[in-house]
Amino acid sequence: MSLSSRPLVPIVADTREQEPYGFDARRVRVIRRALPAGDYSIEGMEAVVAVERKSLPDFVSTVIHDRPRFYRELERLRGYASAAVIVEGNLMDVLGGRYRSAAHPNALLGTIAAITIDFGIPVFFCSNRQAAARFVEAYLVRIFERTRA
Repeated sequence: MSLSSRPLVPIVADTREQEPYGFDARRVRVIRRALPAGDYSIEGMEAVVAVERKSLPDFVSTVIHDRPRFYRELERLRGYASAAVIVEGNLMDVLGGRYRSAAHPNALLGTIAAITIDFGIPVFFCSNRQAAARFVEAYLVRIFERTRA
């Protein structure tokens, strides 16, 4: 099936996202709407599919200074059929302590492992915003296509 004959994937971007990702308009139709959890989902699947997006500084700050709120969000996402945390940054920056926080890299690494193992939610490091946007698009398009097959 050619790209032009595929239906546009209806991706929902949460209204709290101040600078939502730009996706390929040949593949995706973006809808702005409040989501129950996460920052991105698929229209009609908002209660079962979610992607939580974090910049590296936001991820570090959230898991260190706002852990209870973030863990409540992860508890909501735990029940989703597909959920993921996308970090716009490099894991080597975490391991090397290249972020603005006194948090030890091992504390962050332990939190990443806990999110993945304890909550069952994968954490993907996507090096930068552009790579993260491409990954989120591919992730949500794949889920959409699998549900339509």
